[in-house]
Amino acid sequence: MRPLPTIQAFDAFLKARGLRLDAVVIGGSALALLGVIDRQTRDFDILKPDLAPEVLDAAQAFARQMRDDGTELGDDWLNNGPSQLVSTLPAGWEARCRPVFAGDALELTTLGRSDLLKTKLFALCDRGTDLADCIALSPTQAELTDAQAWVTTQDANELWPAHVAEVFDDLRGRLGHGV
Repeated sequence: MRPLPTIQAFDAFLKARGLRLDAVVIGGSALALLGVIDRQTRDFDILKPDLAPEVLDAAQAFARQMRDDGTELGDDWLNNGPSQLVSTLPAGWEARCRPVFAGDALELTTLGRSDLLKTKLFALCDRGTDLADCIALSPTQAELTDAQAWVTTQDANELWPAHVAEVFDDLRGRLGHGV
């Protein structure tokens, strides 16, 4: 685990306001907390729970404070954008979560490797912007095969399976797994 300055500061900000948040974080911020990537992320995608209004208000106030101090942080930096994945993740995902940050008012867990990899690969196929993160995760051929089966089921568009296969084949080639 690698603490991030923004999250440490937000932990102190929440504590000073008597607030607490225990959440599952995914996406680039989870990878940064795990030390998989070393880049700044624009936001913290909270999978679960739905963020309470007082936490969202605090996150916006924190973002304003950070901007006043010269750090660029959008008002929606803490968000429930990926919450729809809760209903589609493989069974038992909650039991596979692992801690990534423990502060005084903020505790964050993230998905287990297999589930986190699936969400990043889905994002790669869906948005096309997560290639560097997927490469940084260095999935094995077996992990890609497992993830591809899940990602293929995430969109009902008849063209989706072929698109997923193309993206995965490209990634396999970049990782040296051959196609």
